Amino acid sequence: MFKRIRRSFEEFAGENAFCINNTYYTYQDFGKRINGIIAEINPGTSQNIGIVVYNDIETYAAVLAVLFAGKTYIPLSPNNPQERTSKIIEQAEIETILTSHIEHVEHLIADTKFIRKISTKNILSEAYIPDVPNVSSEQNAYILFTSGSTGIPKGVPIRYKNLGSFVDAFFSLGYDINKTDRFLQLFDLTFDLSIMSYLIPLCVGASVFTVPSGEIKFTAAYSILEEQKISVALMVPSILMFLRKYFGEIRLEHMRYSLFCGEALYSDLARQWSECVPNALVQNVYGPTEATIFCLTYDWKKTDKNKEHNGIVCIGKPMKNMHAIIVDEHLAEITDGSFGELCLAGDQLTSGYLKNPQKNIDTFFTRIVDNKDHIFYRTGDICCMDKDGDFLYSGRLDNQVKIQGFRVELSEVEFYAREFIGNSGAAAVASQNATGNTLIHLFVEDFQNTSELCDYLKTKLPPYMIPAEIQSIKKFPLNVNGKTDRTLLQKMISQ
Repeated sequence: MFKRIRRSFEEFAGENAFCINNTYYTYQDFGKRINGIIAEINPGTSQNIGIVVYNDIETYAAVLAVLFAGKTYIPLSPNNPQERTSKIIEQAEIETILTSHIEHVEHLIADTKFIRKISTKNILSEAYIPDVPNVSSEQNAYILFTSGSTGIPKGVPIRYKNLGSFVDAFFSLGYDINKTDRFLQLFDLTFDLSIMSYLIPLCVGASVFTVPSGEIKFTAAYSILEEQKISVALMVPSILMFLRKYFGEIRLEHMRYSLFCGEALYSDLARQWSECVPNALVQNVYGPTEATIFCLTYDWKKTDKNKEHNGIVCIGKPMKNMHAIIVDEHLAEITDGSFGELCLAGDQLTSGYLKNPQKNIDTFFTRIVDNKDHIFYRTGDICCMDKDGDFLYSGRLDNQVKIQGFRVELSEVEFYAREFIGNSGAAAVASQNATGNTLIHLFVEDFQNTSELCDYLKTKLPPYMIPAEIQSIKKFPLNVNGKTDRTLLQKMISQ
């Protein structure tokens, strides 16, 4: 990984590395910032370094500087509550923070007297080619924090070994990308999909186009895709719901690779989108943060029949040096094609949650594969493996509910709802009524004929699966990563 990126600085110094807020930065510009920050953090700086993440060149330079210094970065969102940021700093034992907006740090961190704060503004070096670090593959490259059920964020450490394995596996998939490619970077830097969106292009001397600050993310993405002739884009499927009304006008002939990850990709959307990108490989990729960005892939076929379940596109096969199995509730492996929990192992898998031994016991287990012990991670996703070794996604274990004693996949309710309403979105959530009974609530996006929808569902589903309420809202709420915010939908029940 490091050698690939260093080669880009050597060979493409005058080429554009980033376009941020309509300003271009060459590899030489970028490299000078990286080496300048490395010089600041190397003397006496602790291993774990927090980076307050903004959409600016200094933030991206800080990330690369920490990696090339052989240290560990922890992205901190400037939009997080102070209490959440303090919990992350405490868990990760952060003693140094890099930020391009030093004046905002006091508002982000409750107690900064023991924190070394370094401004990344106007730090430049004459040298622009970073040296390849001598770093242990077992050392953490970064730690991302995800939501925890107890209210305390869960730290997911990803080692240099894991990150290097992802880069190696990515290029082993055969993508024909080079310095002429233009990548879209749509994501918040606390979300692991952002890492692929800027790290992979830097490996080949390509350029990265980020969504401008202060603009509506999906509207801006649409403009960038077209105006900047983006050739490679990793997006969440929710963006297609936003763009769907424009599909008749969209024709991105310059797009070569269109990847989707982060939530279920529906086959009707994939089919329609593939017509908008006639020259692109449309690919559904899958992977939790714990397995380094993504680790299974499925190529959408524009002419042949595609694999799907409940209208959700297949997530495919494991990437290089990764393993996937299906297990039942007792962790016994399922090999007959039945549905169970998807579990992952391999070189991209985290070593375990940060300072959370009980969660590690609950989530990881050991299993022999190819005469060798492997640590497996329980994803919480319900899947099956077909006879070809492809994995089909059905939904989440936490979206699997019991109604009147029957086990119900909420994704199946959504499937038939979407089948009827066509171009609108559907999301089923569960809640309990005053007597403690579990009920299904179905939200539909900008669709008013809810009584007709209910009548249709009665022709497709057993009585216990019929939603107790169908509620139409103008637009589904999205979280910071562009996914449908189901937690917020639950709070909106009967409002």
